[in-house]
Amino acid sequence: MRAVASPDLAISDAQQVLQRVFGYDSFRGEQQEIVEHVVGGGDALVLMPTGGGKSLCYQIPALVRPGVGIVVSPLIALMQDQVDALNELGVRAGFLNSTQSYEQRRDTEQAFVAGELDLLYLAPERLSLDSTLELLDRGEVSLFAIDEAHCVAQWGHDFRPDYLNLSVLHQRWPSVPRIALTATATPATRSEIATRLELTEARHFVADFDRPNIQYRIVPKNDPRKQLLQFLRTEHAGDAGIIYRLSRAEVERTAEFLVANGIDALPYHAGLDKQVRAKHQARFLREEGLVMVATIAFGMGIDKPDVRFVAHLDLPKSVEGYYQETGRAGRDGLPSTAWMAYGLQDVVQQRKLIDLSDGDEAHRRMQSRHLDSMLALCETVSCRRTQLLAYFGQDHPDACQNCDTCLNPPESWDGTVAAQKLLSTVVRLDRERNQRFGAGQIIDILRGKKTPKVEQFRHDSLSVFGVGSDLSDNEWRGVIRQLLAQRLISVEGDYGTIVLTGTSGEVLRREDPRQVLLRTEPKRVASTPKAKAAKQPPQEMPAEAEPVFQKLRAWRLATAREEGKAPFIIFHDSTLRQIAAAQPSTLDELGGISGIGEQKLNKYGQAVLDALAAEE
Repeated sequence: MRAVASPDLAISDAQQVLQRVFGYDSFRGEQQEIVEHVVGGGDALVLMPTGGGKSLCYQIPALVRPGVGIVVSPLIALMQDQVDALNELGVRAGFLNSTQSYEQRRDTEQAFVAGELDLLYLAPERLSLDSTLELLDRGEVSLFAIDEAHCVAQWGHDFRPDYLNLSVLHQRWPSVPRIALTATATPATRSEIATRLELTEARHFVADFDRPNIQYRIVPKNDPRKQLLQFLRTEHAGDAGIIYRLSRAEVERTAEFLVANGIDALPYHAGLDKQVRAKHQARFLREEGLVMVATIAFGMGIDKPDVRFVAHLDLPKSVEGYYQETGRAGRDGLPSTAWMAYGLQDVVQQRKLIDLSDGDEAHRRMQSRHLDSMLALCETVSCRRTQLLAYFGQDHPDACQNCDTCLNPPESWDGTVAAQKLLSTVVRLDRERNQRFGAGQIIDILRGKKTPKVEQFRHDSLSVFGVGSDLSDNEWRGVIRQLLAQRLISVEGDYGTIVLTGTSGEVLRREDPRQVLLRTEPKRVASTPKAKAAKQPPQEMPAEAEPVFQKLRAWRLATAREEGKAPFIIFHDSTLRQIAAAQPSTLDELGGISGIGEQKLNKYGQAVLDALAAEE
């Protein structure tokens, strides 16, 4: 599959590879500039959202430059699928990792030394072995691609210690170009990647992080499992999706709940047997319409393009983690949903985890800043997409009209008096009784409830008892949640006791108190008509082509089962939609469909035409 041998080739040669191998007529966004830079021998740091086409930025240079492209990837469990997908395109790809037998590793090593591979995938830990470094010295390396480069950030959400050793690539092979790629990095993380990987002289390419096909929605928790079930039944029945939970126990319980309610769901977490995890991951990739309930141990590198939703039933620890996880939806560019239910207890739990975390005070401060940014995103009254992109240093000048705050703009109210009542209650408990309590007891005091606990501690004698009866329990929980987000209160200890912060006094002062604006707690509603409309098939496939699309999906599924591979490795849904709309009758016409290269046309072309011509 080697295209040509000179590193000084014009971009037209890369375009020929793009069309012939991958079946695309043109590059997207900055792909062409990145490919041209790396083909010419330059180092690059590439930030591009999930589904933006990062892989082509190193795959095409590896096919154009002489030698074998070495891809450093932390995703051992997915290497086989990645290699299968490339082999399906006619690209000679292989991998070396701990899952192989001695004979398999030997054969792959021999193929590398003989120049019989285009791409070779390695786990980062293998580059700590002298035997691997010596192997690479015996062959010709065209480039090094460091995938998921954010794993080198020591206090990031996906830190992998072995990534810290990857500076050896530059030290040992200084003339071989390197390209580091990630979908998630703030300017600070980008700087850390460049420093730790010795890419300070590399050219940076930062694509637009916006994923316009994803609709972002965050709702207050109110029986979250039932909320999730309604969301799935009304908007994503039969769709593939990922549900994230914080703990292994919640993963198991949520998966069992969904199965009991007729939804095909599987659990995935680090506590499961390795073979069970591998089996569940393989089923998710190869079957259609499965829901994976998982901890954050699942998802990185999952190339399944038709994940229609990502749901969170626990608050992510950072905006970076949230963006990375939600980005696994809609890789094919079709409408998808990022849905989250979050509540006060999530905030309390995350603060507790920070207090108990390993690391020094500086580390805990950084974790707190990450949480504050996540809370600000949850509680914003403005466009969520605008705030999300601003976190990564990018502007989105207009409201997106595809998030909940745009589709159903929240109302805000002057919560200054409510905040003063709550803060005064905390002050009186501390000063008059030398006591600290969590949200539940404080709300009971404000609402004037004579519960056994209130009477036990004689809190009904406090001057603030009953001063907040004008708000409901749910509304007070919203006030506390938003005051936490604004850092006007904090939580401490195992029991989540509420304490004042350095800025609380700005609200409590008698003269010119700080105004506190709060968003109104929404009523419980079903999915909005606009949200449902956003899920309709895109315009390039007319409604009358839907039966043809379903017929093609059935053919693809049967073929995938026969060949033992994931359906999307054969063709993406987006490609099948184009075929269904165009309904080509010849191989030449079919070859004009985007995403169908020479190899796939030769292998599946006639079968697709036969499926189109088949009688119902």
